[in-house]
Amino acid sequence: QVQLVESGGGLVQAGGSLRLSCAASGSIIGIDAMGWHRQAPGKQRELVATITRGGTSNYADSVKGRFTISRDNVKNTLYLQMNSLEPVDTAVYYCNAVIRTPTRSYVGEDYWGQGTLVTVSS
Repeated sequence: QVQLVESGGGLVQAGGSLRLSCAASGSIIGIDAMGWHRQAPGKQRELVATITRGGTSNYADSVKGRFTISRDNVKNTLYLQMNSLEPVDTAVYYCNAVIRTPTRSYVGEDYWGQGTLVTVSS
């Protein structure tokens, strides 16, 4: 069984920084694409950033230049460094990953974490 566990959320003032982590554990053969998404109160979940196994990243326009996604393929961990945070960044942040397991060793399955709350005060 595979689990994704996020950590690092919390309350921060506008202009501050937070670093989110997402650790994958379980029967993992390999992890392909990974990403961060967020859902603000009353809004739909939106993509924040993605990163390939090789390290190619993409960002939503709203976070470009402020957020940095990275990963440690040895530790099976995904990160999101968030700088210059704004109140509009307040949301529950979710990580997801396409993970290959012994039962799905060629085409991975999409897994999601439980989310971590980020609150940015003005």
